[in-house]
Amino acid sequence: MNRRRLLVALGGLGLTGTSAWVLGDGLGSDSSEALPMPVETFDAPGSVAGEMQVPAAGTVTVVDLFATWCSPCKEQMDALGAVRREYGDEVAMISVTNERLGGGLSKGDIRDWWRDNDGAWTLGHDPDSELMSALGAGGIPHIAVFDAEGEVAWAETGVTDAETLRKRVEEALA
Repeated sequence: MNRRRLLVALGGLGLTGTSAWVLGDGLGSDSSEALPMPVETFDAPGSVAGEMQVPAAGTVTVVDLFATWCSPCKEQMDALGAVRREYGDEVAMISVTNERLGGGLSKGDIRDWWRDNDGAWTLGHDPDSELMSALGAGGIPHIAVFDAEGEVAWAETGVTDAETLRKRVEEALA
């Protein structure tokens, strides 16, 4: 495993927005080469099993990186839900966990967390943290807003309030 993948894997295991490491050496600098990429999706409220291209072609896309064990990620769901209710299908949304299944965590556990936290948009799974790496995310929660051309219009690690997220989506729609 190369250094970058090791650091990203470690980041997926325990970094949050308030404890993000500065990983250096250009992590995420080649993100344009990796995107768009397919992400596996779950059958869950607002989501169907299959695959979603991230970012979605020809539309503004909100990408949320989260984990079920992450308290700030649970808090982030309120802002995501508010934006989903306001924009509906005008904006593509996906929340993606990089948690590995097994060892006491199942797809059912993730679906239960999703339902308990009012998830109502696409739920994705990226156990190899490829999306996290492509976005250069140093922790979770991490939100990225892509414009309709597939370019990152804005990204932030840590909890984002609904007002800020709405503003960033509006800027990407303009």
